[in-house]
Amino acid sequence: MGKPLVGILMGSESDLRIMDKAAEVLKEMGVSYEMDIRSAHRLPEKTALYAKTARERG
Repeated sequence: MGKPLVGILMGSESDLRIMDKAAEVLKEMGVSYEMDIRSAHRLPEKTALYAKTARERG
């Protein structure tokens, strides 16, 4: 699919069931994406780094 155009970021694994549906729609539309689970409350530095490096990833 190439570099991700959309980032699907979840706070916990319990969100994955719902966000899998979003990923499925993006895939059907041919939109590249990446999915990651990061808690902004528990890991604020890692979440901030994800956002800061988004442009580099696509």
